Amino acid sequence: MKFIIQRSYLQKSIQDVTKAISTRTVIPILTGMKIEAKQQGITLTGSDSDISIQSIIPAEENGEIIVDKIEEGSVVLQVPYFPEIVRKLPESMVEIEVDNQLIVTIRSGKAVFTLNGQHSEEYPQLPKFQTEESFEIQADLLKHLIKQTAFAVSTMETRPILTGINIKLSENNLSFTATDSHRLASRNVPIQETDLQFSSIVVPGKSVNELNKILHDSEEIVEISLMNNQILFHTKNLYFLSRLLDGNYPETSRLIPNESKTVIHVHTKELLSTIDRASLLSKDENNVVQLETKDNSIIEITSQSPEIGNVSEEVKAQSIDGEDLKISFSSKYMLDALKAIECEEVKINFTGAMRPFIITPAQEDTTVLQLILPVRTF
Repeated sequence: MKFIIQRSYLQKSIQDVTKAISTRTVIPILTGMKIEAKQQGITLTGSDSDISIQSIIPAEENGEIIVDKIEEGSVVLQVPYFPEIVRKLPESMVEIEVDNQLIVTIRSGKAVFTLNGQHSEEYPQLPKFQTEESFEIQADLLKHLIKQTAFAVSTMETRPILTGINIKLSENNLSFTATDSHRLASRNVPIQETDLQFSSIVVPGKSVNELNKILHDSEEIVEISLMNNQILFHTKNLYFLSRLLDGNYPETSRLIPNESKTVIHVHTKELLSTIDRASLLSKDENNVVQLETKDNSIIEITSQSPEIGNVSEEVKAQSIDGEDLKISFSSKYMLDALKAIECEEVKINFTGAMRPFIITPAQEDTTVLQLILPVRTF
């Protein structure tokens, strides 16, 4: 195997693929990265059994030669040595050559490295997916879905099913939902017409967060396919394969209150900044702050710590309708929700001091919803 490649393209692909490589795997070959050269280009593959990532570097794109002088072949190289070498090479072009004894020579400028390679035949093959079991979505929209929900997955392994995002597809409506049992984040979007429907799959939170780092914020189309307890996200030059979590995701729709006793409309940035400041003195386990409604559409945000001190700040709401309210909640959960909702003004529906409350965009866009359980402080 032999080829000459632009280092920037190689380095970007290596960065993507190494996100799927773990030193803790029980399969030794998976601590390495598979490199395959064909006349069409170079394919890099990494896997840890849970996630597999394949990045394709085309030989030519838009008239630009990216990979040249290709002699076909394949090899597995150890991580982290290969990525570190490529990152620190002195020139913009890299030559990689593999001999019959799997000795890999890497040249760039006056730098020459040799590494011991491994047989690629031992590397597991990625499964072939049936494209008819798939649907399409724009990359930037998929990134928004992940950003607005993934933060709410559980980090506790006591209920493994909650460490993933619940995805449903019905009547060309795609929904993402995440909950750690103390808060919930959901987003629904319409997608292009497809015959594919599924009531519930759960993708590990780790998988979607790694996918989010790799995808470009663009209108590039991502094809999503399902098969054999796995999900594949496929773009022009990327394959991202993840296992699905086993088990039944809880029915979260019953958690969402369908009535409210107090409704607040408020500027997102002002409320977020105020709660952020109040949380500075909130050093208990839940970073609890209190919200109390006052006359003249005033919201008072307070926090106190016997050892440190206390803080009080008022925010002018656009409107407050309904009963007076005093409620305590985790400042971290509230900050996460306000950052994820991405709009200038939010509507917060409360159903009492000890009942879950929901946050939605004020413009009646109910496709984004954040739910938080209050904290008992008395």
